[in-house]
Amino acid sequence: MTINLQKGQKVDLTKGHPNLVKVIAGLGWDTNRYDGGFQFDLDAAAFLVGETGKTLSDGDFVFYNNLKHSSGAVIHMGDNLTGEGDGDDEQITVDLTKVPQNIKKIAFTVTIFDAETRIQNFGQISNAYIRLCNEENGEEIIRYDLGEDFSVETAIVVGELYRYGTEWKFNAIGSGFHGGLRSLCLNFGINV
Repeated sequence: MTINLQKGQKVDLTKGHPNLVKVIAGLGWDTNRYDGGFQFDLDAAAFLVGETGKTLSDGDFVFYNNLKHSSGAVIHMGDNLTGEGDGDDEQITVDLTKVPQNIKKIAFTVTIFDAETRIQNFGQISNAYIRLCNEENGEEIIRYDLGEDFSVETAIVVGELYRYGTEWKFNAIGSGFHGGLRSLCLNFGINV
């Protein structure tokens, strides 16, 4: 049974699913209210961060140009350039058993590619969500629908998977940034 989260809500992921090893973070969205002549290209990414909330190296940023973390724990399943169709637009898999011990959180983000040039923002996006599924059986465990709370933002930290003792939990963040991918990278300590 899926747990639907609201912004700021946290849920214990592994306590209710003790045999959970691999999860799929599926992100999806639709475009609306836009006639600027460009397609929307939204990009999902994952930042693997340590105790300080920053990445430990540039390799801890998994996205369309770095599809796999060196540990093999986090894998981006590829860039969807249009977001068309039903279901998840982009997916990132996480093998919880392979996440290095010095990684405390995995932040899932979405940015709009070339947003400033194309004059695009999340106010022109609807039905955005993140969901975590058990990779083994496809069961949707949690879902967080972002709603329509964003207007000028071009990047969003959607949620984060984080360690709490020996358990993994999920936090529905929904925090918007102006400045796109560059702002997110600077926030998480990536050299740009």
